[in-house]
Amino acid sequence: MEQTKKPLVVIIGAGAFGTALGNALALNKDITVKLLTIENEVCESINNQRINLVYFPNAILRKQLKATMDPHVLKRAWAIVLAVPSGICLSYLEKLRRYINPKTVIINSAKGLGEGNVIISEYIETHFLNPVAALKGPSFAVELLKDMPTAFTLASHHTNLFAKAPLFIEGTQIRLDFSEDLRGVELVSIMKNMYAIIMGVIDAHYNSANVRFMVLTKVFNELYKALKLFGGQPETIFHYCGYGDFGLTSLNDLSRNRTMGLLIGKGFIKDMVSDNIVLEGKRTLNIFYKMIADEQLVKNAGAEFPILLELYKLFSKEYDQRKFVLRILNAENKLFSEKERPTSKE
Repeated sequence: MEQTKKPLVVIIGAGAFGTALGNALALNKDITVKLLTIENEVCESINNQRINLVYFPNAILRKQLKATMDPHVLKRAWAIVLAVPSGICLSYLEKLRRYINPKTVIINSAKGLGEGNVIISEYIETHFLNPVAALKGPSFAVELLKDMPTAFTLASHHTNLFAKAPLFIEGTQIRLDFSEDLRGVELVSIMKNMYAIIMGVIDAHYNSANVRFMVLTKVFNELYKALKLFGGQPETIFHYCGYGDFGLTSLNDLSRNRTMGLLIGKGFIKDMVSDNIVLEGKRTLNIFYKMIADEQLVKNAGAEFPILLELYKLFSKEYDQRKFVLRILNAENKLFSEKERPTSKE
C-alpha cells in the first residue's frame, strides 16, 4: 500500500520570522515544512549546517526543516505562508504566480501594507483564485525560535480552514484563535505600529507605570476607533492579533517601532525623523493620517483622533516634544462617540 504524502507547508521567505515559524512547525511530525528563499547562503547553511547563517547564526534548527531556492516546490504545497517584507510581498508573489496551484491556501503573515498601499490579503483575494488567510499575533521571532508558547489569530473568509488549522500546529507551541474579519485582522496589525511609536516617546519621558498605562488606555481607545472607521469588526481588537500584538509592539523593547519612539523621546534623533529610516509605523502614519484628515471621512479628526494627529506633527516638522507629550497626556479618553455616550437619567 502506497504511503500517503504528508501535507507540505512552504514558507516564502527565510528571514528571521520565516525561519522561526518554520522551525516551530517542524515539531509537527505529520507535515513537511520548507523555506523558499532567494539567498543562496541562507539556503546552504540551513540544509548543511542547520543554522541560518544570516539571521540566526547561533541557533541550531531542527533537522526536519529544509530550505530551497526552487520555486517549483510551490506546486505541491497545501499552504503557502508569506513571510517577506510587506513592501515587496505582492510583487514577489506575482513573480511566483505560475508555480502556485489555485487550490493552495495563501496565508499572509506580513504586518504592513503592500505595494500601492493595499491590504495584502485583500489584493490576493482579488487577483488570485486561491483561498486566502492572514496569520497575525504577538510573536517576536527570537522567542518563537526558542519554542516559547506563541499565539496567532488566523483570519479568513474560508471558515473551513479553521477546522483544518489545528492539524498543522499539532505538537508545536503555537496557539490559535480564529476570525472571519480578514480586513480587521490585517488593519489592526498594521495600525498598531504607529501607536507603538507613541508609547516609546512617552516612556522615554516618564519612567512611570501610572503614566504608561494611562497613555496605553488612550492609545488603545484610539486604535479601536480607527479599526471601526476603516471597516474592521470591533471584537477583532480582543483577539491575539489585536490587544496581544498591540501590547507586544507597544511595551517591549524588542519592538522596532517602540524603540524608535524611545530614541526620539531621549533626543538621540534630533529634529525631523530621517526619511532614510524605514519603519512600518512611520509609513503607515503618513497613509492613515491622510485618510483620517479627509473631512468626508472624519468630520472632526482633531477631536476623534488627537493622538495620531499629534504624532504626524512630530514626524512632519520641527515640533516641541514637551508640547507633544503634554497634548498626549491631556487627550480626552473618548471611548464613546457623542451618540453612544451614556447619559444619566434624572
